[in-house]
Amino acid sequence: MRIDKFLKISRILKRRTVAQEAAAAGKISVNGKEVKPSHRVKPGDVVEVCFLSGTLKFRILEIKETVKKDEAASLYEVIG
Repeated sequence: MRIDKFLKISRILKRRTVAQEAAAAGKISVNGKEVKPSHRVKPGDVVEVCFLSGTLKFRILEIKETVKKDEAASLYEVIG
């Protein structure tokens, strides 16, 4: 799955266009490397997203095409 789509489905970012803009601006890295919005992610990847207020670092646990709002947090675990 593409990183921009994963960020939307997991509800880390609200809209896919926001995820695409963040990746294009170099604010998203996967396993230590800056990525484009089309970068493919898989379970086990460590993703870092830089926000104005700080950074969110998490590991992808599972990939699903659709997920309910209350189950979205089960797709990843925050690592500090």
